[in-house]
Amino acid sequence: MALLPILRYPDPRLHKKAAPVEVVDEGIRKLAADMAETMYAAPGIGLAATQVDVHKQVIVIDVSEDKSRLLTFINPVILERVGEQACEEGCLSVPGIYEKVVRAERVKVRALDLQGKEFTLEADGLLAVCIQHEMDHLQGKVFVQYLSRLKQERIRTRLAKQSRITA
Repeated sequence: MALLPILRYPDPRLHKKAAPVEVVDEGIRKLAADMAETMYAAPGIGLAATQVDVHKQVIVIDVSEDKSRLLTFINPVILERVGEQACEEGCLSVPGIYEKVVRAERVKVRALDLQGKEFTLEADGLLAVCIQHEMDHLQGKVFVQYLSRLKQERIRTRLAKQSRITA
């Protein structure tokens, strides 16, 4: 396994749409394993392949406290959205920034697992938020795009300042 570099907002590659995975093979399983290792090391609770500059529909998520419930979603599709909730979100591609975003309270998602078998999952709370957040990445959308232009500009300025300090 290997740690992968995470793209940082406003990198234009974050806005590229991910292509469906044609075949779940060893390459996809290795990508998912590397993504999980990268997510845990960051540390984070979700990571989309787009964030590591691989534009395939693969997501890894683990919202458990002890990192024991890793979920992998390949070619995920939201079948149902219910309710609404506003949650504070952060993102590994937008480090140190946390803002409230309104999303569905519950979702039903269909995807493939690491063996290429289809499964359906109903999720609520943090897992539902995380699924929606990561699926946005596959569509080339970063959570800050839900915010006002003023907030987006402030975030860009803050991140630019941070990168000058660390450079």
